[in-house]
Amino acid sequence: MENKDVTELVMHVAFQLTAILIAAKLAGEVCERWLKIPPVIGELLAGVLIGPFALGHFEITSHFGALFPKPHGYGEAGGPTIPVSIELWSVGQIGAIVLLFLAGLETDAKLFRKYAGPGVAVAAGGVILPFVFGMTATVFMGFADSFTDPEALFMGAVMTATSVGITARVLSEKKKLDSPEGVTVLAAAVIDDVLGILILTVVVGIAATGSVSPGEVAKVALKAVGFWLGLTTLATIFANHISRAMLWFKAPGTALALAVALALFSSALAETFGLAMIIGAYSIGLALSNTRLKHAIEQPLTSIAALLVPVFFVVMGTLVDLGSMGEALAFGVVLTLLAIVGKVIGAGVPALFTGFNFRGASRIGIGMLPRGEVALIIAGVGLSRGVIEQDEFGVAIMMTIVTTIIAPIVLVPLFTKGGSGLRKAPRDSAPPSNS
Repeated sequence: MENKDVTELVMHVAFQLTAILIAAKLAGEVCERWLKIPPVIGELLAGVLIGPFALGHFEITSHFGALFPKPHGYGEAGGPTIPVSIELWSVGQIGAIVLLFLAGLETDAKLFRKYAGPGVAVAAGGVILPFVFGMTATVFMGFADSFTDPEALFMGAVMTATSVGITARVLSEKKKLDSPEGVTVLAAAVIDDVLGILILTVVVGIAATGSVSPGEVAKVALKAVGFWLGLTTLATIFANHISRAMLWFKAPGTALALAVALALFSSALAETFGLAMIIGAYSIGLALSNTRLKHAIEQPLTSIAALLVPVFFVVMGTLVDLGSMGEALAFGVVLTLLAIVGKVIGAGVPALFTGFNFRGASRIGIGMLPRGEVALIIAGVGLSRGVIEQDEFGVAIMMTIVTTIIAPIVLVPLFTKGGSGLRKAPRDSAPPSNS
């Protein structure tokens, strides 16, 4: 009987993944080919459509049941905090790890260091202002009792995110990845992600302990920063040794398998130190970004990501309960408007003080606008830990979708108009604005 139960469980997950991959790719194709918006939007909406709060809750047969049934005890005190099975959630989280590992590999560490100064200023402004906006809106809209309430802190943390992948794709299509604005946006987005994850770590620690004492916050922050710096430093020092060791193996696919294993190990290690798993995956990817191993595994890893990453986004979409968003719709509109203003001003104003003119600052501000996968990960952590409710998670999804759609639409004409974004004309030694 036990073996039969296990077999039926695997069968059900197989059917779920079948539906997820088909829905994700069809929705992504519609977005890419006809709507000209990032496929991730389609994947999110596909998850909403087929999830347990929409089509997925209908019974297919009396024996099979629903395709996406809510776990037993969901919605009850002490029951599961996410409306999908642990098995499906786990597959989605592995997709997130692969996504951030690949993002780390694709980050140019040299350009990152070159534009780290302006990037830090832009990232700081793009984190602080949205965080304050998100926290304040949550309190004043009645979804949290005080500014130290974990719900307010989590919604503020969701607002800090910036999606590296979405902006990078637009910049690549416009051949502006190596422009001053492009590199600054990418450097700032990387720093923004790290700051956002560190904020998430502190917020998770506060939510777990129920304490907001300065000493506790400092302890959690130091633990997070210490582990991240230690992991990144050690991985960078030994990156070439790791690369040579993995490339020593001649069996096909071995280097890729070992690299993914290292990303998974680093993710699990980060979780044991109280950080989100994705920071471990990203740190390892960044450390290996200038090695021969990167060139050997990047293409096959991209193929793996094409399979697993859509699962993550669709699973995130399945968590959205549109029915519970009725009372939170006004909150969603306010939060989305503040998310736009917070990033454009928070990231754009510091750019004005680091050598960019209004045109360049506008490009940077809009480039930092899309929340994308990082906001979804932060919101997912909050929901899975029971800190935020379904309506607040839905609001976070709404904000993510709107900012992700708006950014490419506005960013393309800003770069198409041309003209230098720098206050002073770039010298010959400066990176060219086109490549």
